[in-house]
Formats: sequence, C-alpha cells, structure tokens
Amino acid sequence: MTKICFDDKYFMREALKQAQQAYNSNEVPIGAVIVCEEKIIAKSYNMTEKLNDVTAHAEILAITSAAQFLGSKYLTNCDLYVTIEPCPMCAGAAKWAQIKKIVFGAGDEKCGYNKFSSKIIPGKTKVVSGILEDECEKLMKDFFRTKR
Repeated sequence: MTKICFDDKYFMREALKQAQQAYNSNEVPIGAVIVCEEKIIAKSYNMTEKLNDVTAHAEILAITSAAQFLGSKYLTNCDLYVTIEPCPMCAGAAKWAQIKKIVFGAGDEKCGYNKFSSKIIPGKTKVVSGILEDECEKLMKDFFRTKR
C-alpha cells in the first residue's frame, strides 16, 4: 500500500489542476486550493471572464468557499496554495481571513503583492514560494503565447 505524502508539492499539484481548468476555460490560468488539517476544503480558479467580475480571482473565490465551508470568516488554521503570487487584492483578502500559510508557485513581477509591498501579508503568516515554480510559470507562458 502506498502512503500519500500531503506536502506543499501535493497541494500545489491540486492548485495546478485548477489552473488547468482556467486555461481550458480561456481564463488566466491561476488555480488555488485551501487546506485545513491536510484536507482540501476549497478550490477554485480564475473566473473573471465567466463571471464578468474583476474580483473573481482564484484566491478570492477559494477564500469565500472555505469560509462558507467552515462557517467562519476567519481561516486561522488554513493554508492557501496558489499557482501564481497573489496580487495585492488577494494578499489583502488572505490577510483579513487570517490565513496561516500562503504557498505560491511562480512569482508575478508585474502584479504580485511583493511589487507593491510585502507588508500586505502580516509577519505571523508564513509565506513559501517557488513550489513547482516551473510548471506554474509554464502554464501562464503557454496561455499568453496563444493570445499573441
């Protein structure tokens, strides 16, 4: 019997599955999952085109879903896995939801929160970057290559 290792790479692969759904739906391919006690409680991908809503980012939709699942606006025991570095809006939402840990794959030099201020994320929130970075970055590059 094979034991499943629930580590950052495992959950990032799940976020990548969401990003692939976004890609297949002609959305910017960013996917997110929220994990609580090694269990995925919410998952989503960008739906800004589908919902005609500029705030329908993968992270925002996943945070909303997780809050509904837990019946709480605070996600203090939850980790957010997202394929691309969160933008300031999504980083702010993670802050207000009190996410315990944020894990992202590839950085975003144009729109990532670090470009504006790393202080958006409070010091008590652990941030891990570069998990499956190449795969996350490739999906984005492939998507935008088809748009040119």
